[in-house]
Amino acid sequence: MTDETRLKIETRGAVEWVTLDRPEALNALSPALIEDLRDYFLGLADRKDVRIVVLRGAGRAFCAGLDLKNEARANDTVTGPVQRGLGTQRRIAEIVMAMRRCPQPIISLIHGPACGGGLSLALASDIRIAGESARMNCAYIRIGLGGCDIGSSYFLPRLVGASVAAELILTGKFINAERAMRLGLVAQVVPDDQLEAAAQEDIGLMLTTSPLGLRLSKEALNMNLDAGSMEAAIALEDRNQILCAQTSDFREGLSAFLQRRAPEWKDA
Repeated sequence: MTDETRLKIETRGAVEWVTLDRPEALNALSPALIEDLRDYFLGLADRKDVRIVVLRGAGRAFCAGLDLKNEARANDTVTGPVQRGLGTQRRIAEIVMAMRRCPQPIISLIHGPACGGGLSLALASDIRIAGESARMNCAYIRIGLGGCDIGSSYFLPRLVGASVAAELILTGKFINAERAMRLGLVAQVVPDDQLEAAAQEDIGLMLTTSPLGLRLSKEALNMNLDAGSMEAAIALEDRNQILCAQTSDFREGLSAFLQRRAPEWKDA
């Protein structure tokens, strides 16, 4: 991590709270912050010590998208030689790809603006909880680019349907927390000062599950969004259940259930 990015990571047991800490820039994605977010999420693949990740922004915003205040730097990010521009574009996109591939469930706490790349970070999360101040849009199309960027054309139709996704992508209009809730884009809406408490409820429940069961559940949910058939989806579910059933954690979980006590997971 570099001083410039101010990506803050706080470890609370098996949960890491990751805060975009550029409040004076509404947590906009600078080149250094892009690199550190990419490195962080790629690095989660083999970290069994981290079971859950919470992503949030400091100050008045979740994330205002790409940092456009420095015009020269912004132009260099997406223009110039094709090879360089495509390489930079892909490195940004690799953040959301790594978020989907990492085994840890990711909870995004969204308040204030979540625009462009900031919206994509939220879309790539597993659970989205919005504060009442949340305002989201596909900002890319408002600055002379296409509206499909950083996974938006993949995530949005799956979350809200093709028609609403087209509305948001083609217009770049903002939607507030209330409408996001109605669309199923977020799981719940709470006052901004209750975002952490709302996350704690889901965190507490997920931590009562077996580590392998939680990881495989995220994997199956992601893969079955694109399953070719019901049979393919069920085949993956069957495989995951049999894998879990071979572990000592399954035997512990069954014993704890029958004895009406909390299980003691060993991730084995």
